[in-house]
Amino acid sequence: MTASPGIRVAGQHHIGGQLLFDADITLPAGRWTCLLGRSGVGKSTVLRLMLGLETGGQFTGAVTATDGKPLKGRISYMAQSDLLLPWLSVLENVCIGARLRGAAPDVSRARSLLDRAGLLAHADKKPHMLSGGMRQRAALARTLFENRPLVLLDEPFSALDAGTRADMQELAAEVLRGCTVLLVTHDPAEATRLADQMIVMTAQAARVWPLPDTPALRAIDDPHSFECQNRLLAHLRTAA
Repeated sequence: MTASPGIRVAGQHHIGGQLLFDADITLPAGRWTCLLGRSGVGKSTVLRLMLGLETGGQFTGAVTATDGKPLKGRISYMAQSDLLLPWLSVLENVCIGARLRGAAPDVSRARSLLDRAGLLAHADKKPHMLSGGMRQRAALARTLFENRPLVLLDEPFSALDAGTRADMQELAAEVLRGCTVLLVTHDPAEATRLADQMIVMTAQAARVWPLPDTPALRAIDDPHSFECQNRLLAHLRTAA
């Protein structure tokens, strides 16, 4: 994997002539940034801009990498929906990116990731045989398997129970160490635990939120994290 650059998204996005957001967001190279905000403020739109996908509106601004190179081909993306192909097995879904590129997938690594995700015993099953949480873990394994320097995660742990969520957070933090990661989440506790930088987004601005001095991945029972997430929750309840 090549070195991970930082990313900057700066500009305004309008839908039907109405301002969705006016933001200047910088993701530090090799760090986790967690993006929070009210539903509909444009968090997923920021991800789509980075991916070069249609957003249903007009963006006036720029999306750039700190190394000056194009982002295309360097991003791994996990959407809110698992997007598993129903005719492929779980293992085949994890390896699909490599096969689409005409490369031989590292099946041993794919199996190792499925094992870490608690899905190795289900590797040969089709997606319809899995629960929602299992499908989300399979999608996470597929994203981690891509081994890209830039990783965009849109609520990747939302379908998981509390214990499994903590386990998958730890797996992602380990595998993606050194990557530039943007995690969109509605969970202040999750963001506080994982973030090297946390950004709270409104229509008017994207504000960097202060984090505890302890490094990510923070302990679940860290009292400074509790204080941070409580302040953040109170703010999110009143943010426009």
